[in-house]
Amino acid sequence: MKAEIEKITDKTTEQGFWDRDDAQELTKKLALLQDRYNKWQEMMNEFKDLETIAELLTMEQDEALEREFYERAEKLNKRIDEEQVMLLLDEEYDDSNAIVSIHPGAGGLDSQDWAEILYRMYLRWSENKGFKTKILEITQGEEAGIKSVTFHVFGSFAYGFLKCERGVHRLVRISPFDTAKRRHTSFASINVSPELPEDVEININPEDLKIDTFRAGGAGGQYVNMTDSAVRITHIPTGIVVSCQNERSQHMNRQVAMKVLKSRLYERMLQERQEQLEQIQGEKKEIGWGSQIRSYVFHPYTLVKDHRTGLEKGNIQAVIDGDLDDFIFAELKRRKRSNKVKED
Repeated sequence: MKAEIEKITDKTTEQGFWDRDDAQELTKKLALLQDRYNKWQEMMNEFKDLETIAELLTMEQDEALEREFYERAEKLNKRIDEEQVMLLLDEEYDDSNAIVSIHPGAGGLDSQDWAEILYRMYLRWSENKGFKTKILEITQGEEAGIKSVTFHVFGSFAYGFLKCERGVHRLVRISPFDTAKRRHTSFASINVSPELPEDVEININPEDLKIDTFRAGGAGGQYVNMTDSAVRITHIPTGIVVSCQNERSQHMNRQVAMKVLKSRLYERMLQERQEQLEQIQGEKKEIGWGSQIRSYVFHPYTLVKDHRTGLEKGNIQAVIDGDLDDFIFAELKRRKRSNKVKED
């Protein structure tokens, strides 16, 4: 890592570096490498401090020093685990911001309510990570929940983490909307795509687009509901529909919607490639509401289970409040193992 940092640093000092097409990309890569290197150096220094404390404890007993040793060792171990996970984020655009969409499945009010619960869960997770979020479009349900929401997550490696959440999420609970208090199963789908750099070429034929404008609704301040500023773009060949209503002008909403569409088309291209690869390798994978990646059970017991990794957690409230890292890290490791098997 140090050699790569030095190599890029040497390039940045060359005459005419800022005239290069990849200057911005290289400086971004250098900053990420430098940050990662500094973190590993800090952990190495902490490890050396712990070695010194361990030596002192072999010479004489000291309860306070022993307690400090175990507390610091536990923190270091957790930090090493987190940094090891970061090494798994090596795919293209993993370090990008993310665009997340949530749509309820069949199930009426329960599914709409479930979609809103998931939306809140990802906002909490983002907040815990120090990431910022911004709503691009949200459609509220008439009685409860949401019919759809698309939001931006700004943060280093936001896409790399959140791509693990893409898929169908299943909820089992006693419905608060059922007067008979019966158990209901609800579904909602999560779609995640990277925010692509401006220089990434995704060919979009203007003739393939249907663009509608409408009056924005919901929270948004004095500019909402005054003009038909919200924009909905339908990509006719794929059926992908994106909307943006958060910006003040129709022009700005259209720009953002086109950026989201470009990201969705890129994500679709990746999925088609993966499906072709799986067909060649003879892998079968059903796509539909029955292929949920994770189940959240509130009744008759409390459990969150990821069906890809087998990871289970009993504290469902903590998960709903944004405690998702264990699930994300486990899925990143599973993907790395799976890719390695395919390469071998």
